[in-house]
Amino acid sequence: MKTSNLLAQNNPLGVAVQQYFFQYLIGQRDLSPQTISAYRDTFKLLIRFLEKRYRKKADKLSVLDLSVPRVLAFLDDLEQRRGNSARTRNARLATIRSFIRYTSSVEPLLLPIAQRLLAIPTKRFEYRDVGYLTQEQMQSLLEAPDVSTKNGLRDQVLLMLMYNTGARVSEITSLRVIDLHLDDGGNVHIRGKGRKQRSVPLWRQTVRLLRQWLKQIDKSPDQSLVPNARGNAMTRAGVAQRLRHVVGLAAQRDSTLQNRRISPHTIRHTTAMHLLQSGVDLSVIAMWLGHESMQTTHQYLQADLETKRKALSSVKSPKLPRSSRAPSKPLMQFLKGL
Repeated sequence: MKTSNLLAQNNPLGVAVQQYFFQYLIGQRDLSPQTISAYRDTFKLLIRFLEKRYRKKADKLSVLDLSVPRVLAFLDDLEQRRGNSARTRNARLATIRSFIRYTSSVEPLLLPIAQRLLAIPTKRFEYRDVGYLTQEQMQSLLEAPDVSTKNGLRDQVLLMLMYNTGARVSEITSLRVIDLHLDDGGNVHIRGKGRKQRSVPLWRQTVRLLRQWLKQIDKSPDQSLVPNARGNAMTRAGVAQRLRHVVGLAAQRDSTLQNRRISPHTIRHTTAMHLLQSGVDLSVIAMWLGHESMQTTHQYLQADLETKRKALSSVKSPKLPRSSRAPSKPLMQFLKGL
């Protein structure tokens, strides 16, 4: 039997992936459930792609099937068919790199494959301007749902929580009833990336809205705060779908929202920008949003400066009187004339 066939038999992809998740990501690194989910999604997409493109069932795949041409084809498919950005492509590649780096440390015979995969470069991309909504646009979104229905009230609660807290969509969907503290001003406890936790204060309007909402749902401590129609925690896709629905309603009244591409992360950017424009210090905004690095928060300062430049360009500059003094002479001429 050829060495490659023997190596493939001894390294089924399913077994290697399970070891990677249980022994490395969970056992050694103790990553948060949200981070585990992100790694999991990469492998779900990768395995489905390999099954469909190369007509090979998941339980028949081996680590050797992760050749450079196939991984590159998968990354290209993410951009071309799924419409993913270069940033998302790079994140998926980082997961594959992490996997093959760990797997080759367990099975040294896989090192040649690992070296080739690790040599795949990340794709360069231009940083886009931070997309955010004006206060008037955000108000239009909040007023759009029909709060006389349970779904409409839930949509308003969802938007208000996202805007008030600036939380990531994964943080919003993982909120439970026990995370709410509506006394003494009101705050919500958020479990963020890397198991980091933070508390965010709530507006009075948010507290009133949440009190009204709690009358509509099961108030058990572990109950999802913003459940779907079946009472389970909403998914990322579910939140995105409800946001698209609300944007469609709001755009009927607010023409500035027409043809706007608004994602849950747009609401997070909006919270950050409105805090900054209200004079809140960057370090406070970083704590508010749960940023690990101030470098991440600095993007909002850059975006705000660009907004101010655009505003300045729309104002006609005043004319200044010209100086009546004679123009200065060249230096050598001046010296000779002394």
